[in-house]
Amino acid sequence: MPHTQPVMIITGASRGIGAACALLAARRGYAVCVNYREREVPALAVVDAIRAQGGTAIAVQADVADEAQVVALFERVDQEWGRLDGLINNAGILDRQMRVEDMDAARVTRILATNVTGALICAREAVRRMAPRRGGQGGAIVNVSSAAARLGAAGEYVDYAASKGALDTLTIGLAREVAADNIRVNGVRPGLIYTEMHADGGEPGRVDRLKDSTPLQRGGTPEEVAGAVMWFFSDEAGYSTGSFIEVSGGR
Repeated sequence: MPHTQPVMIITGASRGIGAACALLAARRGYAVCVNYREREVPALAVVDAIRAQGGTAIAVQADVADEAQVVALFERVDQEWGRLDGLINNAGILDRQMRVEDMDAARVTRILATNVTGALICAREAVRRMAPRRGGQGGAIVNVSSAAARLGAAGEYVDYAASKGALDTLTIGLAREVAADNIRVNGVRPGLIYTEMHADGGEPGRVDRLKDSTPLQRGGTPEEVAGAVMWFFSDEAGYSTGSFIEVSGGR
């Protein structure tokens, strides 16, 4: 018997925006695959929280920068639930704050492998399962981009910003490519959000340093981003594809 619940894969869902999306998706009735790269304990905690509220979830380890691991991730969901209705490309990495003149190719390649190649390969696997001509029922993909795609992140993460610009272009192109397959593809651009990711860049307090520069004069929460992401999976968003929601405090 095929699984009756709609099924969603969320990459990088052990913390921050991904975890908030997983909890909200489960409340909206999705069976959720919580993907993680390294943080097994927090990923399992997200699954436990979903199950505690009566939802359905599993945690699956995979580094989206590795094509074979991505394929294995999607095959695990095939085995578990036999369908796929939604994908949130949320996994993303950045490196320590640095000017372009000090970056090496290895750093840039590493960031692009996760933020661009990983998202594209995950989208590929999702389309192969969602497209009606391949036996699917249609579906939706949301790419978690960044306001940095518009702003450039000068002096901090130009390479990260460039990767998110590429993700935005992927969103537009893929949306047009698979629209006839009843697959919608959209993006959300978070701004200064309180997550642990800033510590990865070497400045855990970055949001507090910059929050007064936003028109709303505060940082955002992962839950506020998750609300925008999940809107794209709602019936109300049925005519939206190739579009973006800014969750950046007006910045």
